[in-house]
Amino acid sequence: MTLRNYLRNIFQGLRSLWTGMRRTGYYFVHHKEIITQQYPDEPPRLAERFRGEVVMPHNESNEHRCTGCTACELACPNGTIKIITKYEVTPEGKKKKALDQFIYHLELCTLCNLCIVACPTDAIKMSQAFEHSVLDRRELIKILNKPGSRLMDGVE
Repeated sequence: MTLRNYLRNIFQGLRSLWTGMRRTGYYFVHHKEIITQQYPDEPPRLAERFRGEVVMPHNESNEHRCTGCTACELACPNGTIKIITKYEVTPEGKKKKALDQFIYHLELCTLCNLCIVACPTDAIKMSQAFEHSVLDRRELIKILNKPGSRLMDGVE
């Protein structure tokens, strides 16, 4: 390596440092344009379109909209969702497929939103939850339907 190349590398490093310091100095002087969020002291400002994890909303009567059709399971590109169904007998005496468990593997999810788009009854949606750090990966496997929940009336 020649002295010329050595001096050129030093100059390029100083120029890069100056560029970064100039940007930092600009934000130091212009306090109105604060970019850094003071998390966890202040709640973060997330974009409305932020996708955190899949959730299944339930109403106050512990009812959900999932019919167990497995459209979301089929749409998932990496097997994040597993639908376990059971057959219930209706008052008319017919067997009808119903949701037993909606298993969601958050550790595998790429948050692509394909399952939400595929759901014909809008039973699942994306939440804005983003804090998913756990010590045991088994805690990232979630059962989305609450115990004792049932299908909402009028959803087919």
